[in-house]
Amino acid sequence: MMAIGGAIGVGLFLGSSVTIRLAGPAVIVSYVLGAGIALIMSYVLAEMAVVHPVAGAFGVYAETYLNPWAGFTVRASYGVAQIIAIGAEVTAAGIYISFWFPTVPQWTWVVLVSSALVALNSMQVHRLGEFEYWFAMIKVAAIVAFIIVGLSLISGLGSRSAIGLANLTERGGFMPAGWKGVWLSLPITVTSYMGVEIIAVTAGEAEHPERTIPHAMRSIVWRLILFYVLAIAIMVTMVPWNQTSTTSALSGSPFVTAFAAAHIPFAAAIMNFVVLTAALSSVNTNLYLSTRMLFSLGGGGYAPAWMGKVSRNGVPHGALLASTAGIIAAILLAIFAPTNAFLILYGTAVAGMLFVWLVILNTHLRFRRAIPSERLLKLPMRLRCHPFFTVVGILLLLAISVTTFFVDGLQWSVPAFSVFLGFISVFYLRSRRHNAV
Repeated sequence: MMAIGGAIGVGLFLGSSVTIRLAGPAVIVSYVLGAGIALIMSYVLAEMAVVHPVAGAFGVYAETYLNPWAGFTVRASYGVAQIIAIGAEVTAAGIYISFWFPTVPQWTWVVLVSSALVALNSMQVHRLGEFEYWFAMIKVAAIVAFIIVGLSLISGLGSRSAIGLANLTERGGFMPAGWKGVWLSLPITVTSYMGVEIIAVTAGEAEHPERTIPHAMRSIVWRLILFYVLAIAIMVTMVPWNQTSTTSALSGSPFVTAFAAAHIPFAAAIMNFVVLTAALSSVNTNLYLSTRMLFSLGGGGYAPAWMGKVSRNGVPHGALLASTAGIIAAILLAIFAPTNAFLILYGTAVAGMLFVWLVILNTHLRFRRAIPSERLLKLPMRLRCHPFFTVVGILLLLAISVTTFFVDGLQWSVPAFSVFLGFISVFYLRSRRHNAV
């Protein structure tokens, strides 16, 4: 449920307004392509997590099978990407609450929401998991309800006349921007699936990982594919694609727009509450992830020692405090650049996550060479046709990274991350020399 909670978030509920604007109804194809990459990632991670169920997850895998630099940079990149994503998600929460209180400044809601969720993450992990279970359950139930209501409106069940499939082909056709639009939307559709790696991070705190990890990984990936593809398909069928995002500024969720257009009493307000809980759930999960990744760095001597310590209730409060940096950035952007705050933060996190997935896939290539074949055959979940799918995943992610230069709001994602990667690499080399002395 934590994996579902982390994956189903603002990438779908708010970021889809950008992908629909780029691809039109063909955004459905973009989500199917993104699902293929997510499926490869799920199998790769399940293999390594069963063999190594540790708190540092793919950071430890990269350090073991690639080199210490890869282990450090992937943990640092993942931690920082999650921290920045936290800022994007609390910004989205502020946008959603403004649906009811349009005159109140967004930064007010960002501060209130952030304070509550930081307090929640300071609790013991089992309490955090219980909260996240219900957060995720609301999202799942809402998406199922959206799919059912949408299908009934499209097919004409009940007293209303059928919407039909005309919205998929009118206003420029199914692919108004051609395959170029489908491809340009991929950087955001792929990052909508980013969250499947949470299974590996939580493996260190899971009971019976050899059984629970494969089960959870299969469950989350197929549910995500079903939810994402069906939900997006129904949305662009219910409402003309050029009405779900009429401007470049993000002012609300297209899911809310779809229900508002259907003129169902209170449906838009209810859906807005749901997408708000989705944002809160994602913040909650990402705070958990960034805290554990920074804790892993602190424990490994790659970050200040205070990040690697836990309190009496077993929570790394130092790492949690460091994880609030994205929230501070969100508050500042909500005050000084409220219109573009979400895309600035979300776009910055995109490149970091693409790097993390690339390192994971490269680690898997080395992992397969190192693990004995008899142990590989005993794994409960493994990727077939190795190394074909792993290499395909690497090539697609590299191509998507290049594509960010051509997407409004993401042009500076890779350059900004490259500067960050250079900075932490210098820090890593200096810390290694210091430890050697």
